[in-house]
Amino acid sequence: MKKWTALFVIFSLCAGLLTASAATQSKSAPNNLPGRQIAEHISLLTGVAISPLLGVGAVGAYQYFNAKTPEARAKLPWYANPFFWVPALLLVAACFIKDTAGTALPTAVKKPFDVAETVEHKISGLVATGAFVPIAASIFHASGTGDGSALSNYGFAASDLSWLYNAIMIPISMVAFFIVFLASNAINILILLSPFTTVDAALKSFRLAILGTVAVSAWANPWIGAAWALIIIGISYLIAGWSFRLSHFGLAFIWDFVTFRRKRFTPDAKANKMFLGRKINRVPARTYGKLSRTEAGKLVLNYRPWLVLPPRTLELPEGNYAPGRGLFYSEILRIEGEDAKTMILLPPRYRGHETELEKIYGFSATREVGLRAMWAWLRRTLGFKAKAQPAAA
Repeated sequence: MKKWTALFVIFSLCAGLLTASAATQSKSAPNNLPGRQIAEHISLLTGVAISPLLGVGAVGAYQYFNAKTPEARAKLPWYANPFFWVPALLLVAACFIKDTAGTALPTAVKKPFDVAETVEHKISGLVATGAFVPIAASIFHASGTGDGSALSNYGFAASDLSWLYNAIMIPISMVAFFIVFLASNAINILILLSPFTTVDAALKSFRLAILGTVAVSAWANPWIGAAWALIIIGISYLIAGWSFRLSHFGLAFIWDFVTFRRKRFTPDAKANKMFLGRKINRVPARTYGKLSRTEAGKLVLNYRPWLVLPPRTLELPEGNYAPGRGLFYSEILRIEGEDAKTMILLPPRYRGHETELEKIYGFSATREVGLRAMWAWLRRTLGFKAKAQPAAA
């Protein structure tokens, strides 16, 4: 309820601002009103947040070609420099070609390129949040209204109040940009985790369609574009927690895979960082924390919401737990008769260390899960003997 209440208040304030601005728009100077600029600014940031490298590169190219004199181009921000936007747009084009041919490529061949694109998307998004958004939000200076004349349309004295606008608008813009970027990045992670190229293509087409609607609606009418952008921001706000957990989950998996971390990793004897595998006692799946046992022998996950908020503790249900060894990553299972429920997801660094987890936490013997379980079943069915395991010390 708190999320919906906050969202309603934000939308009410934005709707009131945009309605008042639209009502005061005059045909004589339609482009000099701060309300119209705010509407265009909302659409711009939303579009860039969906695809940061494409958005920043396109905005930079537009500003570069829109500047008619060498003096005007010399005053342009860094992202309008051809040394930035030309390579950026070429990289976007390469990703588009990869996606177009991706459905014809085997998953094993395509996934490394998806990993590279995911890393690029995250880096460009974080750079844009800190370096592009503050510049783009300062529209009074960029539009030549830094003398405060535009504010006089709203009853203010004709003085330079752009600092007040920037002090309010820049933090709001950065937060809005970041939550939309989180939602877009979550799509990248889903693409990376999906084993099917058709699902990858569908997810990328969906993101491209959303980006297209933002651009088209803003071009047709800035007020309609701003309203649609606010809807996207609102939806992104509602799923921000889910997006953040999924993004962090994907980042941990990418880092472990790319750096071969499992070869130099050793589990801690008391507590180890893992992801919650399912929602337990209102704590959502993929919550990141440290798993340990209390003096009473109970399994607990100590975590911080959003990784930085005050620490909390989740007590896992009692039962028989065992590691599950998968092909790409492992899990911790809760055994209930013939059924096994995934309780904890282990980053790839834990592959090959399941026996050590048995000793640290007092788990039952490791079992195969996922594709490894299917392969073990196939070997047994065809009569092949399983490779003998060395006796535990």
